[in-house]
Amino acid sequence: MFKVLPKQTHSMQTRDRVRLDADVYYPDAVGPFPVLLMRQPYGRAIASTIVYAHPIWYAAHGYIVVIQDVRGRGTSEGEFWLFEDEIEDGYDTVNWAAALPQSSGVVGMYGFSYQGMTQLYAAVKRPVALKALCPAMLGYDLYHDWAYEGGAFCLQANLGWAIQVAAETARLKADEATFLALSDAARNLPLHDPVPARPAIMSELAADSFYHDWLDRPPSDPYWQRLSPKTYVEAFDLPMLHIGGWFDPFMRGTLNLYNATAARSQHPQHLLVGAWAHLPWGRKVGSVDYGSEAASLCDRAQIRWFDQFLKGIDTELLNEPSVKLFELGSNQWRSFDRFPTDAKTPYYLTSTGLAGLTDADGSLTSTPGDYSAFDQLVHDPWRPVPALGGHASAPSGSFDRASLDCRSDVLTYTSAPFDDGLQVIGQAIVTLYCSADMPSFDLSAVLSEVRPNGGVYNVTQGYRRVNSSEVTEPLQIVLQPICIQIAKGSAIRLSLSAACFPAYPVNGGTGATPGEAKAIAAQIITLTLQTEDSCVLLPIST
Repeated sequence: MFKVLPKQTHSMQTRDRVRLDADVYYPDAVGPFPVLLMRQPYGRAIASTIVYAHPIWYAAHGYIVVIQDVRGRGTSEGEFWLFEDEIEDGYDTVNWAAALPQSSGVVGMYGFSYQGMTQLYAAVKRPVALKALCPAMLGYDLYHDWAYEGGAFCLQANLGWAIQVAAETARLKADEATFLALSDAARNLPLHDPVPARPAIMSELAADSFYHDWLDRPPSDPYWQRLSPKTYVEAFDLPMLHIGGWFDPFMRGTLNLYNATAARSQHPQHLLVGAWAHLPWGRKVGSVDYGSEAASLCDRAQIRWFDQFLKGIDTELLNEPSVKLFELGSNQWRSFDRFPTDAKTPYYLTSTGLAGLTDADGSLTSTPGDYSAFDQLVHDPWRPVPALGGHASAPSGSFDRASLDCRSDVLTYTSAPFDDGLQVIGQAIVTLYCSADMPSFDLSAVLSEVRPNGGVYNVTQGYRRVNSSEVTEPLQIVLQPICIQIAKGSAIRLSLSAACFPAYPVNGGTGATPGEAKAIAAQIITLTLQTEDSCVLLPIST
């Protein structure tokens, strides 16, 4: 370990003569050293220390660490437009960082969320100095993996983040009134305006926010393709350590990026997935403590990755399986040569027609029932089923949802307890034969572990917005990827509802988009579920 010199501030100019500022941390020794670069929009002093070790720790391992404010953020010049300038600015920054005094001329990048996206953008034009990436928790496809899930707008996450970004813009402009108003809105999300997904405060105080684009642009709009890393990743090929969390809203993006690059890359692609939510990365997520093994090991994993690919040290990681997953339930790490994609085992829904009234009337069975039944679910927009944990709401994680499952607008289907437990690894798919009496409806599907003491803890879930005119049965809801050992004596339960608010906007049934749907126009929706042939396809490991 090296001693580290006091932080220095360095500036560079982009190709269009915009100054970008960075904090630079040097080992207190004679170089050369490789460079680790993070490009972020939250003020470089934070340096993502909410999930990572401080840059000083990385510098002490023999790296020059550069934490840069992206254009229009922190003290960097220019206007900030979400993701718009990161390809060119990223390329310019990598070349600048590689030429810093005592640099060995090679650069690696790390960071999560926005900072994960900037890594991919910086690689698009293939700067020669960029040799390795550690992207964590990002949206491979900006529309499907970030802004929307199953066609439903990710309201709580998108609005909360948009307000945070807008408040930072106001702070940088020294607009105290706007900053304070947005800060208050961040702590008390404005969810009850005439158009709930379009709060007046965003129109009045953040008219130029990306939030309006995300609400208004349909999935076919070129905007999404232009800003999605998915559009560009085939342009480059680098060693990448992909990092995700089972309760992170971007887990599907992390997995999609990993699968796409692993299928074609000539370089190592490793995947590390912990028990974590988007932040923090610790042993307790929601109300469940997954033990000491669940604590983040990402900092050490990243140093090892960069030692291998930036310093040329044989760390033996190339001799190890490329996928490392934390298994919930057993609370231990498991290794695989690839992310499991084994065939899925169906568990069929059976019911007496009263699955919304008692948990004894809806079942999950390994063989189809010998009769057809229908369950009705009445969705009242006045009292939507609330979000509780999972990956799309805050706080995230696993909670006891037994009281939610007692609601009559939640249909539950529960298996018998397992004599030998059940190991589930991969993506479960819920297949439903369902219709509604309104032009549009939503489906929320939550898979839980029902413990012998009666606790019902959510494991994974998914969401879908459905236009009745476009229904082609069966409907499918892809659940969040998961790796879990269901304990001996526990059962599994599928809970179905027509809302998960405020993770997603309440569907008023009119067919209006979230940006146009008025609260006063919301209608009561009756859903009819045919249990015959409806099932959960579980990726059971044998």
